[in-house]
Amino acid sequence: MSEIRLAIVGCGGITLQNHLPGIAMCGGARLTALCDANAQTLERAQTQTGVGVGSTDFQEVVVREDVDAVIIATPNLFHGPIAQAAIAAGKHVLCEKPIAMNYQEAKAMAEAADQAGLRHMTAFTYRFVPAMRYLSHLVQDGFLGDPYHFRCCRLQDWGNRDLGWRQEARLAGTGELGDMLSHRIDFSHLLLGPMTRLCAHLKQFVADREGHASNLDDWSSILADFKSGATGVLESSKLATGRNESWKSQDYLELNGSQGSVVFLTGHWDELQLGKPGGDGLETVKIPKEFWTWPGSPRDPQQGDPLVTFRYDQAFEFLEAIRQQRDCTPSFWDGARALQVMDAAVVSSNEARWVHLD
Repeated sequence: MSEIRLAIVGCGGITLQNHLPGIAMCGGARLTALCDANAQTLERAQTQTGVGVGSTDFQEVVVREDVDAVIIATPNLFHGPIAQAAIAAGKHVLCEKPIAMNYQEAKAMAEAADQAGLRHMTAFTYRFVPAMRYLSHLVQDGFLGDPYHFRCCRLQDWGNRDLGWRQEARLAGTGELGDMLSHRIDFSHLLLGPMTRLCAHLKQFVADREGHASNLDDWSSILADFKSGATGVLESSKLATGRNESWKSQDYLELNGSQGSVVFLTGHWDELQLGKPGGDGLETVKIPKEFWTWPGSPRDPQQGDPLVTFRYDQAFEFLEAIRQQRDCTPSFWDGARALQVMDAAVVSSNEARWVHLD
């Protein structure tokens, strides 16, 4: 396929910040259609991109003959219906996380895409951070020995700011659990494999956000056992007062094993902290340059803000998987596995008990 023609459904901040620059970086890709239920948002995106074809109805866009693949960046409630419509129309799909409202819906999406022979991808963008790629390499190479502990902590200060659809259960499904902890659940799967059981606690502290009701968790935590024998502690909050946001806030991950430990700070894209038995503490090491970009990516890691531009490699991976007719990394199945954990976490928190996973 010499040229891949793309449509984007959902033209908000994520599309403008991540998806459009990623597409622009990739040769042989052309944005042919835009869709957003909000006419003003759609008009703004069309003005910014120069794309003439626009619609407020995703059904009109996904069936177009000049569209080969669809990127979905809408509120979570609409991910499943849009993806299934695109798959039925023979389009490859890249979907923001969480890719569905629950595990069963996500599983159905993955099965439908597989049966249709189409590429499917979950937008777990943090997998593309150079330091995370090198960390995954070290774990697969046996640096940890027998894994003992997985530990992550994502702390931001969003205060009582209005979160829009992200604070409505009807549209988002879950709050901090799906918004930020889902990425860390995916980290744990990538590094240690599946969980076998978990105990979770989800809590809402702020019920009114700038005059708008919120009915979702703004803090979430999971205690887990993994099939590998490791344990896990995962925590994420929007209410860590004074912690700031984005790269200025804490985003910490640590792995401990019989032969080593690794610390990953998302904001430090080009380094890890490593420890070995008998050492004097953790040593900071630089990430080898071969991990600075996704294999084959045309992105120049010396250009732009490296804490942002790694996200553009996601578009490259999606497009290359389409051209090579291979599975995307990460796929809908990765998104479904994260949702299985999220579903179990909701049950565990509501019923105050351990939940076992298949």
